[in-house]
Amino acid sequence: MEVSFFNTLSRRNEVFRPIEAQQVKMYTCGPTVYNFAHIGNFRAYAFEDLLRRTLEYFGYKVTQVMNLTDVDDKTIRDSRAAGMALRDFTARYKQAFFEDLKTLNIEPAEVYPAATDHIPEMIALIETLFRKGCAYQAEDGCVYFSIDRFPEYGKLARIDRENQRSGVRIKNDEYAKDAVADFALWKARDEADGDVWWDSPWGPGRPGWHIECSAMSMKYLGESFDIHTGGIDNMFPHHEDEIAQSEAATGHQWVNYWLHCAHLMVDGDKMSKSLGNFYTLRDLLARGYSGREIRLVLIGTHYRKKLNFTFEGLEQARETLRRVDELVSRLEGAMAAGGDTAAVEMLLRSAQETFENGIADDLNISGANAALFELLKGANRMLDENNLDAAGARQVVALLRRFDRIFGCLDVDHAAERLSSAGIPPEVTAWAEARQAARKAKNFAESDRLRDEIKKAGYLVEDVPGGAFRLKKL
Repeated sequence: MEVSFFNTLSRRNEVFRPIEAQQVKMYTCGPTVYNFAHIGNFRAYAFEDLLRRTLEYFGYKVTQVMNLTDVDDKTIRDSRAAGMALRDFTARYKQAFFEDLKTLNIEPAEVYPAATDHIPEMIALIETLFRKGCAYQAEDGCVYFSIDRFPEYGKLARIDRENQRSGVRIKNDEYAKDAVADFALWKARDEADGDVWWDSPWGPGRPGWHIECSAMSMKYLGESFDIHTGGIDNMFPHHEDEIAQSEAATGHQWVNYWLHCAHLMVDGDKMSKSLGNFYTLRDLLARGYSGREIRLVLIGTHYRKKLNFTFEGLEQARETLRRVDELVSRLEGAMAAGGDTAAVEMLLRSAQETFENGIADDLNISGANAALFELLKGANRMLDENNLDAAGARQVVALLRRFDRIFGCLDVDHAAERLSSAGIPPEVTAWAEARQAARKAKNFAESDRLRDEIKKAGYLVEDVPGGAFRLKKL
């Protein structure tokens, strides 16, 4: 099956054609390790994991490089404020980042290069840019890239070159989105940097943020590779500057496919500490949510659409995963004497086709979700009708495992353990599901009767937005 992605560079959906057959080289923007990563960051990392898993699902071997930015304006500022050496300060957040990746079941990249370990490669790349006439040292001692020497500057972000102001320079790593100007490749040492500096042909200093990614990606992936990803906020200036310096140095196209994910919102607002809606992964874990529940929310909206994070959405994810666990438990007990083989094969074929057609089309997670719910509904119906034997049940479980190569959070092999730890009797769960069906059919008398049965058993059923429910012990 062909896989297609929306290429930001061309602004259209394109069939994916790697440089080497069945081999994918991919660079993903990693964290700046000056604090714990927040859920907006993890929206991007979860999207990149979904991309990686999709490529692997369809038979590609992926070589992924994810950088660790451990020297920039923010890491230096905050390490000095903490009174710590830069390496010691960033080590804490590197460790936390890898712990968080494990919690979200994000597959590890093949290489995690840290910027401070690749200063020689950055200096060598800047020297190449000097030889090509694209770099210059200014009166402030910093080395800048001259965007006038790269006529294609702005091709990713679609910037209007007519409105550029010639001769403007920007030293900071991050700057206003409309500031089109020469950017820093090497920053001359100053008082704010403290003891963070390296020797270079242009005097002591440190690299600019943009040069880090170009140097490290080309070291591990070559001068041209297949895919570069990141959040939409990195498209300009970071990715635009990466393209300029990389292609000016090599003289040819650097990356063939650019994929960007949209922002994460919280309850419809931009996430910020001032609004009280800023969450790290650890904040959500402390509230009792699991990594698999958080992951399902983070991948649950198409990556090019804004994701509106809500706690109602987390509850819905919890309910969806509970339904998966309970189906797996029911399938393990399937004992029908003679299952309807044709019906189960039709269900499996339809669900798999919906799943694969969706995920192959620019990571359309809606199609994958539709396939999952189709399988849940169909298998439960066949179990209710005693039409699913042990062989058919094993096929359903196998397809759930196949789906989980993409979802990464169904975890069917531990379903029984989770249900056992929850301690809710199967008959109580069955009553709650029957109550939901009765409510949907507007049979409120039956719904009330089942609610009372649940209460007599010592449980309270609470309705959750989206048609889900939650059971609590009284």
